[in-house]
Amino acid sequence: MTAPIRSRGASLALAVAGGVAATVAFPDAGIWVGAPLGMALLHLAMARDGARWNALVGGVFGVAFFAPLIWWVEVSVGDVPWLGLSVLESLAVAVFAAAWTWARRAPIIAARRWLQVLVFAALWVATEELRSAVPFGGFPWGRLAFSQTDSPLLPLAWLGGAPLVSGVTAAIGALLAHGLLALRRRTVRSAVLNGTGVIALLLVGLLIPLDTSAQQGDLRVGVVQGDVPGEGLEAFGRQWQVLENHITGTEALLDVVRPGDLDLVLWPENGSDVDPQVNADAAAMIDAAAQEVDAPMLVGTVQYPETGGRYNTSVLWEPGVGVVAQYSKQHPAPFAEYIPFRSVARHFSSAVDLVTQDMLPGRSPAVIPLESARLGRTVRLGTVICFEVAYDALVRASVTGGGEVLVVQTNNASFGRTAESTQQLAMTRFRAVEHGRAAVQVSTVGVSAVILPDGTVTQQTGLFTAEQMVASLALRETQTPATRWGPWIAGGVEAFALAALVLGVVGARHPRRHDRIEHSA
Repeated sequence: MTAPIRSRGASLALAVAGGVAATVAFPDAGIWVGAPLGMALLHLAMARDGARWNALVGGVFGVAFFAPLIWWVEVSVGDVPWLGLSVLESLAVAVFAAAWTWARRAPIIAARRWLQVLVFAALWVATEELRSAVPFGGFPWGRLAFSQTDSPLLPLAWLGGAPLVSGVTAAIGALLAHGLLALRRRTVRSAVLNGTGVIALLLVGLLIPLDTSAQQGDLRVGVVQGDVPGEGLEAFGRQWQVLENHITGTEALLDVVRPGDLDLVLWPENGSDVDPQVNADAAAMIDAAAQEVDAPMLVGTVQYPETGGRYNTSVLWEPGVGVVAQYSKQHPAPFAEYIPFRSVARHFSSAVDLVTQDMLPGRSPAVIPLESARLGRTVRLGTVICFEVAYDALVRASVTGGGEVLVVQTNNASFGRTAESTQQLAMTRFRAVEHGRAAVQVSTVGVSAVILPDGTVTQQTGLFTAEQMVASLALRETQTPATRWGPWIAGGVEAFALAALVLGVVGARHPRRHDRIEHSA
């Protein structure tokens, strides 16, 4: 058999096409089949048996994938940070490509198509886990799982979280690649077997029933998207106007509910960039709004400790009382909310100086207790802030800590009219299914949404609009398999990927007869 791709130029073209296909799987395009198709094209592009060449192919795929996916970084902070982050994330794909080249040389893997599919998928997941952790705490944006919220694979999130959904997506891509090679070689039986495997993986999620019923009653919430003056970074200089917008939005809830009808009013991250625990005017405005709707309010705000720095904080405000509970963001975004190596980073972008005070990490789990008079008990809210929704461990801890519902407070104003907000919404939908919790994403400018535990969006706002929503959220306490066993699933996949890599590296010590892999069809 001859290798399917002889031309280096063709390999690079396939890599670019694969990266673009994977990108369109994510919002706003949301064509979920692009993810497995992109993985199939990447698989085909890495035909040559050279780790350095395939690392280049993987890097090209990565740039074609990440650069358009995170275009919102350019809108927010400029060209250099956007290109730098795109290249950094692309290096992870290059590592994957080299690892796949080494692993598939192991005789036991080279001889078994089904094992090649498993190893390909496991190495991809292990690479996603790696770039979700390093450097600076990682950047999980672009995990294949987050592109599958409208696909038949979404129920698998309930079973195994992002590692399982990403792994199955990559496995489908590998099967597609093997099937295309079989068709080219006119090996009908093999093509049918691979096609059957694709169909089976796509349909297996439909066998998982997703329960959306309330187990501990319903929480009646009002959601306030106040909007901001202007777009981009301009809003950060007009804190009082943003606060007034959210006060107005809270008062507007009374057009559809009566005082006391709501258990909780939700504001977004930075709903008040004036700390109401320090500023009496801000406190008076928030308390007046809370008393008017006669409900506690979860308010995104900031805190400035005397030791320096700042916290991105969510406070639970009780009418007539003030702050009774709070949570501070545990995972500030590097180079956005705090600047590592500031003096060095300044040489690449003057935008680092827009962050005048580095954000400090909170230490407590993302859980806030809400005393509900109507329900006669304490309701525990799982509350993560902005990008934290992308991190498996943070969201899982909020659920294992007792969170009966998920709240994602975010501020998307600095990203303009890009797909950042809808990409984040896809993650919130994924987390709802993964942990079997109703969820709310509440943003200053949108997109805000109410989500059922099966990932269905029941209400959604637009971008840069002032809107309100009222919803009843099912309160749930059972833990899904993904919640219970998530770390073990990820660890098992990583161990399998490492074992395959070691087997391949040992096998690679023997002389190779060809510089191109012989694909089994």
